[in-house]
Amino acid sequence: MIYPVKISMEQCSSEITASYKASLVSGNLLVDLTGGFGVDSAAFSKKFSKVLYVERDKELAEIAAYNFGILRKDSIEVFNTDSEKFISEYKGRVDCIYIDPARRKEGNKVFRFVDCTPDVIKLRDELFARTDQIMIKTSPLLDIDLAVKELGFVHEVHVLAVENECKELLFILDRNFKEQEPKIIAVNIRKGNDKEEFRFTRKEEDELEIMFEMPGKFIYEPNSAMLKAGAFKSTAKYLGVEKLNKSSHLYTSETYKENFPGRSFQLLKIIKYSHKDVLAALPEGKANITVRNFPDSVEEIRKKTGLKDGGSHYLFATKDKNDKPLLLLTQKVP
Repeated sequence: MIYPVKISMEQCSSEITASYKASLVSGNLLVDLTGGFGVDSAAFSKKFSKVLYVERDKELAEIAAYNFGILRKDSIEVFNTDSEKFISEYKGRVDCIYIDPARRKEGNKVFRFVDCTPDVIKLRDELFARTDQIMIKTSPLLDIDLAVKELGFVHEVHVLAVENECKELLFILDRNFKEQEPKIIAVNIRKGNDKEEFRFTRKEEDELEIMFEMPGKFIYEPNSAMLKAGAFKSTAKYLGVEKLNKSSHLYTSETYKENFPGRSFQLLKIIKYSHKDVLAALPEGKANITVRNFPDSVEEIRKKTGLKDGGSHYLFATKDKNDKPLLLLTQKVP
């Protein structure tokens, strides 16, 4: 295998995320308009009879072609050309077009569609002239609601995390899906390829009314995909948990919810925020601290309490339903 220079690997999909994307689509022919190192094309080749890999960088296209040969990916055809030029000259119809716009401009990282290359907003109608289905990969920093509004035709939004680190957003566009509400799917792939998945719509989320409760026996912290997706009220409504505070995004219950998509903790004690009370509850002087909607940072809490990092206890600094600061001393549920 040959690897390109580091800058060409910067935006590259991992094997895990590429496999996830490939699981969402299938058919006879797919075009990967921003081929890069070829990880996504290789994954798509398992679900499509033929893949057209398009890459404007000559050296990168040559490396990908060589590696496809090593991997015996005979169904992938390599095109060393600009994606916009390829689409303008291609006369056929395909089952799906995949595009991962370059997110660097004059050496700086960018995130908005208008700043990426190619500009998928301008290119969308031309892409729909070749296919009914478009998949767009973006940075996880992109605003989901704004992207849905700008793109139009968004059928699904996938917020993809791997081991609780949000990696990418995937927008699946359908030419026949115009005025309907897109489904948002938050997915966290854990070790062993085990998936935490939660589905909702923004309309459902906005229209929900929920109650807030004081901390119960168990405390839950949603995974990064859930937080990025913005499933704050939907989490409480559909998973049988209660939210502690409108802005805290921590949840609680009296009975344990085994399938909660995130980390689960057993509440040991609610501690008053003072040096004396904290050290009395944690005589070993250690705790893993998380701040959620709290006036002080982790560093400020450590400075005020003298707590060091580590140990088996987890301390959540947050606010209750009445906006009063509180510290929750917990331990992970086995």
